[in-house]
Amino acid sequence: MVASAGSAARKSSRHRVVPSPPAVDAPLLVCLLGWFKLLKWGQAVSVRPGGRTQALFSLLALASRRLGVNRDELLDCLWPGGDADLAAQALRALVYTLHRSLGDALGGEAPVIRDDGRYRLNIEAGLVVDVDRFDGAIDSAEELEREGNAEVAIERYRAAVGLYDGDLAVGSDVQHLVERERLRARYINARARLAEYHLVERDYVASLANALEILAVDPLREDAHRLAMRSYVRRGQRAQALRQYRLCSDVLESEFQVVPEPATQALYELVRFDPSRV
Repeated sequence: MVASAGSAARKSSRHRVVPSPPAVDAPLLVCLLGWFKLLKWGQAVSVRPGGRTQALFSLLALASRRLGVNRDELLDCLWPGGDADLAAQALRALVYTLHRSLGDALGGEAPVIRDDGRYRLNIEAGLVVDVDRFDGAIDSAEELEREGNAEVAIERYRAAVGLYDGDLAVGSDVQHLVERERLRARYINARARLAEYHLVERDYVASLANALEILAVDPLREDAHRLAMRSYVRRGQRAQALRQYRLCSDVLESEFQVVPEPATQALYELVRFDPSRV
């Protein structure tokens, strides 16, 4: 049994893939995937880790597709337990400071705007959130697949995984946990789609690479273990495919005390006795 299987699963929540290049097409880019970053024309803006600027952008970025965040909710998050009037004054000062330091990238527009008692990011002026860009790429890929345009869909999936620099890096409450898992699942499913596509196209190197990226995030994904096994066999690495099954079996036993699914066991038997059919 692999003694480190449990720790591998836990470490997956902190994984980070190779960072994608900065999106220099966005005048202001708020990044929450992998770690918090604020980029102005592709250049990092100095933001104190854990400070109120980071907290403000993080809160508003996750609400960017909604109507923003109520002022009182922002005050409670940024200045918990503080005097309401002083906190409101501090929020106005913070928003003003951000306008002065970042507004030139948006043609003089403020990056954070207030509308009917709610604060939101100025998406209309060109500010971009990496979570929104990632979701948009996945949405587009799924729509293209439904329309039967698989080739272009694959390009969208490839773009999406390139945007995913790691798990959601902000927040620790239940809402953030749910959002973190949602984004991770979308990333894994996109990788799985790429792995399946490359397997059919006989690009076994690319198929294997995507399968292993999935397992780096979630070592319990049996479909990814099966994709890796198939890729190994078709590359002439039968022994490695058998090792992959053993790894899958050990991880499942260590985490849940269960055996692999029948489909995984059946594939293992094929690898052992009739690899030409894999």
